[in-house]
Amino acid sequence: MTSRRLQPKIAIDMTPLIDVILQLIIFFMITTTFRAAPGISLDLPGSKTAQTISSSALSVVVMSENEIYVDKARTTLQGLPNTLRQRISGSDTDQVRAVLEGRAGASYQLIVSVLDAFRMNGIENVGLITRKEKIVR
Repeated sequence: MTSRRLQPKIAIDMTPLIDVILQLIIFFMITTTFRAAPGISLDLPGSKTAQTISSSALSVVVMSENEIYVDKARTTLQGLPNTLRQRISGSDTDQVRAVLEGRAGASYQLIVSVLDAFRMNGIENVGLITRKEKIVR
């Protein structure tokens, strides 16, 4: 008869490790911030009469002639009229509201060209986004 030795079962309890990992995931999910817009940081021009608006139907962000975003879809100044036409197809152009957001250093001609593209597509209700200047007293 051979003698058998009792060998202890060695097992690692993974429950505390899983709990810590899940808590870290929840922590990072809560503390993470997301950008609205297409992830572009803009330096908006200032205005003393700026007002806050809640939402709009069509959002246009102008960075340069080669970088214009229509509701997060990238286009150029030459492609803007076609992109706007596709975006508003099937809707009444009198009811379409648009918001134009341009970089503070954008040229006046570029902004006028974008406004012309709106008019060529029958969009007359266009608002300009600015940042509110702090009043120093």
